[in-house]
Amino acid sequence: MTSPIRLIIGLGNPGPEYETTRHNAGFWLADHLADDMKASFFLEKAFSASVAKARFDGEAVILAKPKTFMNRSGQAAGALMRFYKLTPEQVLVLHDELDLMPGQAKLKQGGGHAGHNGLRDIQAVLGSPNFWRLRIGIGHPRTLGLAQDVAAFVLNPPRRDELKEIESVIDRCRAITPALLRGDYPQAINQLHEANSA
Repeated sequence: MTSPIRLIIGLGNPGPEYETTRHNAGFWLADHLADDMKASFFLEKAFSASVAKARFDGEAVILAKPKTFMNRSGQAAGALMRFYKLTPEQVLVLHDELDLMPGQAKLKQGGGHAGHNGLRDIQAVLGSPNFWRLRIGIGHPRTLGLAQDVAAFVLNPPRRDELKEIESVIDRCRAITPALLRGDYPQAINQLHEANSA
């Protein structure tokens, strides 16, 4: 039996100046999931994160938004995983993805970090790439016809049309969360990827 997801970590940078930037798409989705599960985020200094505690089918589910900068995301991930005695296979990381266009999302387990500093740090701290990733497409400055470099691109808000696409994909990600919390990964992947091609 596959382990259901028990820890969901949204990636982003803390602070109001980053709130609306593309790099914070993982935070946006985490906020929606907390709302969906009627849970609220509170700062938990011991975990270097804002943490929301929810229940699903009677089981505890932890949502977290690290309070460190993106490249230190592993600090919160590692502390929470150890405290709740979870395996990497029970962890889902929500993050922005340059290789997917706005309006696309992909769910996968394991793999590399593709230069994403948050993923790189989590992988290093967990000592395993076997956590799940929900990749929220934000596009790439080149594919979107922008002259910005990647660093400036991810630290700027999406344009209005891109934001609309990102918001619609976040809703699709919310729809597959119950399947993830039941450990039904094939169902979650099919549901999400079918919507991508729709």
